[in-house]
Amino acid sequence: MIAIVRFGGSNCDRDAERALSAMGIESEIVWHEDGLPEGTTGIVLPGGFSYGDYLRAGAMAARSPILAAVRDAADEGIPVLGVCNGAQIGSESGLTPGAFTTNASARFQCEHVHLRVENADTPWTAAYEAGEVIELPIAHGEGRFEIDEAELDRLETEGRVLFRYCDAEGRVTQAANPNGSAGGVAGVRGERESVAVLMPHPERAVLDDIGGTDGRGVLAAFA
Repeated sequence: MIAIVRFGGSNCDRDAERALSAMGIESEIVWHEDGLPEGTTGIVLPGGFSYGDYLRAGAMAARSPILAAVRDAADEGIPVLGVCNGAQIGSESGLTPGAFTTNASARFQCEHVHLRVENADTPWTAAYEAGEVIELPIAHGEGRFEIDEAELDRLETEGRVLFRYCDAEGRVTQAANPNGSAGGVAGVRGERESVAVLMPHPERAVLDDIGGTDGRGVLAAFA
């Protein structure tokens, strides 16, 4: 059973549930105060505006008691995926490195973007080929990935950068970077390869007639 953690202000929990259902993966939306159910085999931290994004996006949700259980589950190798606000929660809680800050445009951006698969040897990217270009939607105002240069170099060396923003031909350029993320990074994994966060929304790209199916490869890690 995949537990989708709902906080006050979450608004992509139902999207995640329906996307997983469309892929034949059983899931359950869990209120954060109720903790993780027994038999949890995977965890989604969904998008939205948890706690109204007060202080910083994801900062208050990252201090919810359920995050201790999420970290324990991650330590046991249970897959954990943070998407958009869930990515912000993941970085704020220390599940993954770096931080997500205000877009370089200082505007909320909602559009489809291209991503290049940087490392296909992880549960989250195994359905793709290294260098493959996929298309997913974004919808965020604080999606700029920030990290110091030395730490980014370490992530590169360890193969922990999963996706980069790119153009349709796979070129990583400033013009193709929608939010000014360092190195064009759109998704990274934690110390364990079973933990990952990304700003684009794979759960909104699982059906041919609604957003395409490029997001299925990410969610397939839960299958």
